[in-house]
Amino acid sequence: MASIPEGRLVRGKFDGKTLVILRRGDDIRAFRGTCTHLGGPLAEGLLVGDRVRCPWHQACFDLRSGEAIAAPAFAPLKRYGVEIKDGKARLETPQAAQAAKPSGAASAGPFLIIGGGGAGFAAADMLCREGAGGAITLVSQDESPPYERTLLTKDYLEGSWDNPRINLGAEPLDRRGVAIELRSEVVSVDPHRHVAALADGRELPYRKLLLATGAEPRRPDFEGAALPRVHLLRSLADCRAIIAAAKSARRVVVLGSSFIGLEAAASLRNRGLEVDVVSQDTAPMARVFGAEIAKAIVGVHEKHGVRLHLGRKIAAFDGAFVTLDDGARLAADLVLAGIGVTPRLRLAEAAGLTVDHGVVVDAFLRTSDPDIFAAGDIAAWPDPHSGQRLRVEHWNVAVRQGQVAAQNMLGARRPFTDVPFFWTRQFDFSPLYLGHAAEWDTINMDGDVEKQDCTARYLLDGRVMASVMIGRDMACLEERERMERAAAQDGGGASCGAS
Repeated sequence: MASIPEGRLVRGKFDGKTLVILRRGDDIRAFRGTCTHLGGPLAEGLLVGDRVRCPWHQACFDLRSGEAIAAPAFAPLKRYGVEIKDGKARLETPQAAQAAKPSGAASAGPFLIIGGGGAGFAAADMLCREGAGGAITLVSQDESPPYERTLLTKDYLEGSWDNPRINLGAEPLDRRGVAIELRSEVVSVDPHRHVAALADGRELPYRKLLLATGAEPRRPDFEGAALPRVHLLRSLADCRAIIAAAKSARRVVVLGSSFIGLEAAASLRNRGLEVDVVSQDTAPMARVFGAEIAKAIVGVHEKHGVRLHLGRKIAAFDGAFVTLDDGARLAADLVLAGIGVTPRLRLAEAAGLTVDHGVVVDAFLRTSDPDIFAAGDIAAWPDPHSGQRLRVEHWNVAVRQGQVAAQNMLGARRPFTDVPFFWTRQFDFSPLYLGHAAEWDTINMDGDVEKQDCTARYLLDGRVMASVMIGRDMACLEERERMERAAAQDGGGASCGAS
């Protein structure tokens, strides 16, 4: 036991499984050592008190109980029993995951969640954890139960992630008591009667409602855009259709150099397809990352054989060839359009909620109606880090807002103080982005972008609005911890989901 250092994360092995071990005096705790999100190595994460953040995508776990206290992880860590005898620690069979907390949460319902994406799932999962599973209805237009949307342009499209593993959560929501309405559409919400009407004429009552309607992809308008070989990528069904088409395709043209376009381009190239990317931008993602990182992105794609046609538009597609606005012709067996999304605000507007480039919410994610909350792509919230009202389309923001909204639907007063965070992976290039900089006047660069070892900070009037780390996972974790601790102290919240 003395060989286990005090207050430090230690990586271990037991019965072929990776562990993470923490000693606090005579108390030795041993847990599954990989994140329940996508398997990040927790021993390489950031330990603050009894909480550890995963170095990959910054999920957070309590190393007293193993509970996943901040998404994108939802399933807890299995804990191994530890017996101390003659100064030696002996591990035992891992303990079963904790059941939902017994509480009176169900009596605060019924709870209605509109939207089956990340925010909707995260809210339903949190309500279940608090004991309200039997009082929840989740309505989704999707044909599939909630899934990990971030994988659609990465591992799933590439072919390295299978169907079962893309589903969110260790246990399906319907097995936890949630009534799930798939392929269903809410056509109106009546805040006065506290009911939502479905397209089939049924009405669903609620005491607390979460709007998590997400966003829909923008459709291109070039000649031939309606042909069956032109695909959008937003849903799991979209992704499966592209994968099916890719099996017999040789050449693909990707329209757009956003996250969707470039990640999909990398994944399809890894499948062995010839890939052309067409974009009106002259420097891909420069509006997000700046010119230096944009140049590095171009270099990464060109190194892997992707051909980029920058500053160009698609004029037409005839089913076999794409014609650009300069007359160039590109052979294409399929076209994938990734040109951004539009938030689904219609329900909120029709219900009379305050909408201003998004559904306006307060620090607790409540809308202008105190019984209706909003989270995810549609929510415009007061961000304590930038001092601005933000609406962003990041997966991590959506799932964390879903969790916080659920807690507040149960009566908590927990402000949303998380730092906006996203990651992208294009081949071996993986920037991590903290904060939000819609504009900046200075970029301070430390390190070497080409060597993938750098930090870029985006300043406006001397204030750091956002940071990007490449190859510096621990620095990113530490910076996030500092920012959220400061926001929690100012706003009365708690970082990393801690209570």
